[in-house]
Amino acid sequence: MAQRKSKKNEVPQVDIGAEIFASLRDLEKIKGIPVTYMVERLKQALTNAYRRDREDHKDIPAENVVVDLSEKGLFMYSVKTAVEEVEDPAVEMHIDTARNINPDVQVGESVSIPVDIQKFGRIAAQTAKQVVIQGIREAERGATFESYSSKSQELLTGTVFRIDPNGDIFVHIGQGNDQSDAVLCVDEQIPGESYEPGDLIRVYVLDVRKVTRGPMVHVSRTHPNVVRRLFELETPEIADGQVEIRNISREPGSRSKIAVRATMENVDPVGACVGPRGGRVGAIVDELNGEKIDIVVWSEDPCEYVKAALSPADVVSVEMDPTNPKACRVIVPDDQLSLAIGKEGQNARLAAKLTGLKIDIKPASQA
Repeated sequence: MAQRKSKKNEVPQVDIGAEIFASLRDLEKIKGIPVTYMVERLKQALTNAYRRDREDHKDIPAENVVVDLSEKGLFMYSVKTAVEEVEDPAVEMHIDTARNINPDVQVGESVSIPVDIQKFGRIAAQTAKQVVIQGIREAERGATFESYSSKSQELLTGTVFRIDPNGDIFVHIGQGNDQSDAVLCVDEQIPGESYEPGDLIRVYVLDVRKVTRGPMVHVSRTHPNVVRRLFELETPEIADGQVEIRNISREPGSRSKIAVRATMENVDPVGACVGPRGGRVGAIVDELNGEKIDIVVWSEDPCEYVKAALSPADVVSVEMDPTNPKACRVIVPDDQLSLAIGKEGQNARLAAKLTGLKIDIKPASQA
């Protein structure tokens, strides 16, 4: 009889602890999800499942449900306070009933009531499965987020899969488990470009944000670094450090100016970027939908730098403003004035952005 009583009073358990922990260790190796993290998730999920399981459980606070999950097994308890007069059955138990569970309990003390997990087993198993699946998804999203966060400021190739009515373009970038969605907003698109679903497109990664469905990558085709990355891809001398891009000014879809310098003797930085028969810069112009690109030599001398930046116009002289170190006066031949200023002031505007100086252009006749 004593033996039967002992079995009756044993804490109900499900002998799945070792199996769960073995699975969680495999999951940690494959997906990098810590076992301790998944155990806490499972405990929370089982607690919530227990409170939803029956109508009389829903009022039990989460802190009054204890889940003990270890390799020895799965144990659950509902914790109540022993009282002489029960006012809230969800968290209180009459002292006489409590002493049937723990003969030594006193009024005001807590008593742990074992949960019969054999009856709760199916729900527990389903809950555990859902938590593991959700944990895997979260881990994959986290890994993808980290992966694309590290790719910020890189140029990637993607496939257009959707175009919103407002003009935003959605692009698939990456492959397999590393695939993610990227959005190319209207204001990050080159004016005049148009795409259809299925088209390949090169985009520059601006930033990565966490959303409900996973990481959302924000990309651009108007950023000046799009031009920088394209020259790095097309020009081996830039990739190996013989030529350095010092600055870029850009009006997307229309014109860009790029200042370069050689880091080694006997290297022509402009010629390297232009390429044989203009092939390198031509490929970049085609990629940017016909955007014109001026390549100039960077100089430590601001006057020489301004002369180069105003190309293709010829410059007679450049004088720095003695009252303003960020301004200069440029004299050009009369017949070069319109070329120096450019259509709607574009050439002068891009030269000012490139050099960081305010440029006042005057014809020689008015000098």
